[in-house]
Amino acid sequence: MAVPATVVYFTCYDQLTAVLRSKLGENETRIPIIAGIMARFGAVTVISPLELIRTKMQSKKFSYKELYQFLSKKVSEDGWISLWKGWAPTVLRDVPFSAMYWYNYEILKKWLCEKSGLYEPTFMINFTSGALSGSFAAVATLPFDVVKTQKQTQLWTYESHKTFFFFFFFFFFFFTTWVIMKNIVAKNGFSGLFAGLIPRLIKIAPACAIMISTYESGKAFFHRQNVQRQQF
Repeated sequence: MAVPATVVYFTCYDQLTAVLRSKLGENETRIPIIAGIMARFGAVTVISPLELIRTKMQSKKFSYKELYQFLSKKVSEDGWISLWKGWAPTVLRDVPFSAMYWYNYEILKKWLCEKSGLYEPTFMINFTSGALSGSFAAVATLPFDVVKTQKQTQLWTYESHKTFFFFFFFFFFFFTTWVIMKNIVAKNGFSGLFAGLIPRLIKIAPACAIMISTYESGKAFFHRQNVQRQQF
């Protein structure tokens, strides 16, 4: 899911950032937060059904045929809305993560450039800013990742939601997220919400660093290519 999610996410972020800068100004500090929130919300909503399918295949070792039969049955019973199981905790995890990540990334990148006396960030500045920003956001949003994993590995044991109006969709999913968090704390203590902290940091820090530094380097490269073509 990393590739399609990242493509949707980064593309939306860049486009939204450009629009917001044209409206609010280049130095507006709220732009990374607003663009990050909107881009992640859209990406999560689009990718959520695919993420659910991936989680199901990993947890139950379904073949593609068995997965298709299972999904067809659940959709016929509970409606298409069932494919967004785990959407709420994913939003609660990824949207704040995105806001914190992009805000801290832009601040750190600017600060490191000033300390180094550089006008444009280098690969290492992007890499370091991405790793530190990703680590901070990963720790802050870990409880929602724990909830998301628990919800997605359940076999849809709740009753059909066909009779629910769309208005109650958000309330239902956010409410069950809160209930699961309370159950985790009751069973495993507050530390249960931070289960898997070290593996998450080991995964998130280098992933954020590699993705953003590669993305920024690629963007800078193609920008230079376009400038050279325009000159000739």
